[in-house]
Amino acid sequence: MANSNSYLTTPTKTPSSRRNNPQSQSRMQSSHSQDPAASESRSRFEAYSRLQAAAVAFGEKLPIPEIVAIGGQSDGKSSLLEALLGFRFNVREVEMGTRRPLILQMVHDVSALEPRCRFQDEDSEEYGSPIVSATAVADVIRSRTEALLRKTKTAVSPKPIVMRAEYAHSPNLTIIDTPGFVLKAKKGEPETTPDEILSMVKTLASPPHRILLFLQQSSVEWCSSLWLDAVREIDSSFRRTIVVVSKFDNRLKEFNDRGEVDRYLSASGYLGENTRPYYVALPKDRSTVSNDEFRRQIAQVDTEVIRHLREGVKGGFDEEKFRSHIGFGSLRDFLESELQKRYKDAAPATLALLEQRCSEVTDDVQRMEMKIQATSDVAHLRKAAMLYTASISNHVGALIDGAANPAPEQWGKTTEEERRESGIGSWPGVCLDTKPPNAVLRLYGGAAFERVIHEFRCAAYSIECPPVSREKVANILLAHAGRGGGRGVTEASAEIARTAARSWLAPLLDTACDRLAFVLGSLFEIALERNLNQNSEYEKKAENMDGYVGFHAALRNCYGRFVKNLAKQCKQLVRHHLDSVTSPYSMACYEMDYNQGGAFGSYYKPNQASGSGSFCFELSDTGRDEPMKDQENIPPEKSKAQETTPGKGGETCITVPETPSPDQPCEITYGLIKKEIGNGNHEGGGARKRVARMGGSRNIEPLRIQNGGGGLLFGNTDNGVKSSSAYSEICSSAAQHFARIREVLVERSVTSTLNSGFLTPCRDRLVVALGVDLFAVNDEKFMDMFVAPGAIDVLQNERQQLQKRQKILQSCLTEFKTVSRSL
Repeated sequence: MANSNSYLTTPTKTPSSRRNNPQSQSRMQSSHSQDPAASESRSRFEAYSRLQAAAVAFGEKLPIPEIVAIGGQSDGKSSLLEALLGFRFNVREVEMGTRRPLILQMVHDVSALEPRCRFQDEDSEEYGSPIVSATAVADVIRSRTEALLRKTKTAVSPKPIVMRAEYAHSPNLTIIDTPGFVLKAKKGEPETTPDEILSMVKTLASPPHRILLFLQQSSVEWCSSLWLDAVREIDSSFRRTIVVVSKFDNRLKEFNDRGEVDRYLSASGYLGENTRPYYVALPKDRSTVSNDEFRRQIAQVDTEVIRHLREGVKGGFDEEKFRSHIGFGSLRDFLESELQKRYKDAAPATLALLEQRCSEVTDDVQRMEMKIQATSDVAHLRKAAMLYTASISNHVGALIDGAANPAPEQWGKTTEEERRESGIGSWPGVCLDTKPPNAVLRLYGGAAFERVIHEFRCAAYSIECPPVSREKVANILLAHAGRGGGRGVTEASAEIARTAARSWLAPLLDTACDRLAFVLGSLFEIALERNLNQNSEYEKKAENMDGYVGFHAALRNCYGRFVKNLAKQCKQLVRHHLDSVTSPYSMACYEMDYNQGGAFGSYYKPNQASGSGSFCFELSDTGRDEPMKDQENIPPEKSKAQETTPGKGGETCITVPETPSPDQPCEITYGLIKKEIGNGNHEGGGARKRVARMGGSRNIEPLRIQNGGGGLLFGNTDNGVKSSSAYSEICSSAAQHFARIREVLVERSVTSTLNSGFLTPCRDRLVVALGVDLFAVNDEKFMDMFVAPGAIDVLQNERQQLQKRQKILQSCLTEFKTVSRSL
């Protein structure tokens, strides 16, 4: 009974005989003002309140002991806050719990006979003018909430409203009131509002330095509690949770004997043995009453609850065990004492953290001073910018050579991500999905470069010589034959292969250059992060160029141009290699055949024609129906004029030019064939002598030329000889020649060119190229990167904010040093 009236005076405990006497109450307040313990508690509370205001204003994350009230929307949080304040301000009508958190800083001030409420300015540590009217308090809460929600276009916001309430009947207590849990969004609100509220409350209640004040109506059984599981997710053991059963008077009529009351009050089986809830009932009358009458009603409800448990229940209840947890007065005393205990325990750690923050802010102020001074010192800026540029260039080189810092898991990219972010997509002309080894690993730098090279090789080798129509083959072949050359089929197939290589491999080369340029371009951000990490690790801050937005933009543009120029140059180089290897005069694809007589020798042999008449290649579809099986072993039909001595035909030889030219047919060779075949002179001795005189030991193929396993026949009669395999042999020869061009291009030319064209300049010339672009200018143009219009004002404003923050934190540090001395 005696403890139930303690809220009428001050939060400190006093003898009950003095509480109902106004004169003794006045003397008690005077004595409290001189009580060293009360003065120490007040100074400690004021220090934490000021620190809390600074933390909210500047976004500081400080482990300040705080009480966070959570619960359902209609579980009585707002009524409890008004009871703690000692006056009503219609908080329930503004439904603040459904929109923004409210930090209530309750200050016990014996001189404040009427409540004085002040709101902290948005984005500032300053407080506005005092507000006396309770209606005005509710209006400010409503207007600030609506203004912020309109600005952010959201239904709820985690940004708190800070209100400081000074009152003679308020305890020294700080509580954060959170939006109440709801199951369903209200009309006009987004459907996600309940989830947003739950997520926001969990975020506010999760820091371990905060005490949870969980409210639940007495009419709800613990086994069917909707929000108890949400509290367990935040604090599974309830070590920092205070459970409050609100509207306890609604449950009293259900108790018949002492056993029922004690079982309910113990809450055993649901909250654990060490968790003992507080049971609170508050006035239900919401009519307008004076503040004194409001507090009298609260005291009366506490008295009636205790009387009913003693007299209305058979056997009463276990007062020794549960009396200290029943009634609003008991809860208020416990909250204030518990918070003061947390303040006292946290003071040393808070003091150490404040000293650290003050030192960091002081360093930030000094660096900002150096930046502002540097805007007038061109030499200093040039030196700092050059050192910074050189550092970034070195980091790019290190990333190319192989590095794992920063973490590739965060900064690297998979092959699919490279394709998507570069906007290049798949390789042109490649239908299959090209997946090189390590495609799913997140790589950057030299590793990513080599992966793209390998991907290019896979894409190139997946392209075969495309099919060519008979009309195209005929146009090319007949044109070569018409010039009288002895290599018609070979040159025709080679021309087809060269044309296909230019059409299909050129886009692959351009794509490879673009992909590699993207890989190198991505290194700029990684180099910045690597430089930042290295500076933090070794505490290098002299060359910190953060804040110079113009310089960073210019550096980024110069690096981008450098990589773009490299890509352009590499495209020209690889195109030159492609033009070289596909030139009719190139010997790159003939080396094997001349030196080793390799796999391609069969289709590089000269195709000979009779000199006495025209020749004919059958390239239409009509020849397909004629059986051509085993044509290789069937000798050609011979006229009487063509009969040769058995065994002598294989010894016939012609001279093969070393470097055939399509524009210069071999007339000597054709003259020999024309004379020998046309005149029917097949005397072995004469033929051998003439061949020896003209061509040395080189062999001339027989009139029936073996080409890839099929017979390619030439005729010197009017009827000619048809060969349905001519088209397929030319296509087959073209495919082999295309494969050789592709192999020479990929293996001998492109890979080394891309490495030397991209990586070597990045290692050797990057810092020089960036230096020329950025620093080979006059002072006026150089300073444009640092002193852009309005840049000085921005730096000065930032310095002013840092100085303001430094002043507030230094003031808090001084207060905590004073508090620490009294501990």
